[in-house]
Amino acid sequence: MKKSPVKSIVAIGIGAALFFVLGRFVAIPSPVPNTNISIQYGFLAFMSVLFGPLEGLLIGFIGHALIDFSYGWGVWWSWVIASGIFGILMGLGSMVLRIGKNGFSKADIIKFNVTQIIAHIICWGAAAPMLDIAIYAEPVEKLFAQGLVSALANIVTTAIVGTILVSAYLAAKPKKGSLKEEQ
Repeated sequence: MKKSPVKSIVAIGIGAALFFVLGRFVAIPSPVPNTNISIQYGFLAFMSVLFGPLEGLLIGFIGHALIDFSYGWGVWWSWVIASGIFGILMGLGSMVLRIGKNGFSKADIIKFNVTQIIAHIICWGAAAPMLDIAIYAEPVEKLFAQGLVSALANIVTTAIVGTILVSAYLAAKPKKGSLKEEQ
């Protein structure tokens, strides 16, 4: 079945807006400077699983750019790109693992969380710090401290929020053949 471009565009718009609101207004400062603990990555994981890697990329990229822009310090492109990469990885992971094709079993929850853990480690433990070094020539020690705290916080919040969102969505989704007429 082909995806509707209208549905994708609406998902990107609404997804980026919600990512922005969650990241900007539902964030807890961490002890590491310029690093917050927030739930937007659980939401991004959910949207990426639901709509796919392209939509995940754009939701993460646009949403994170809006967050940075709203703070007034300028857009920190290395972390914006890492958010987009996370959306891609979760979208690809859901396609490969076929999460939700038969509900959301314990095995699916484990697959989802292994995928998000790997994606967060790639994004915040490698991509964001390396892009910071390449683009901004930032001090290495600070970058990897920020990346480690971000990865750990995002893994925990995605495990909680992302698992709940995917589980609730799939539980509420009508099952194939559930709307048959009774005889």
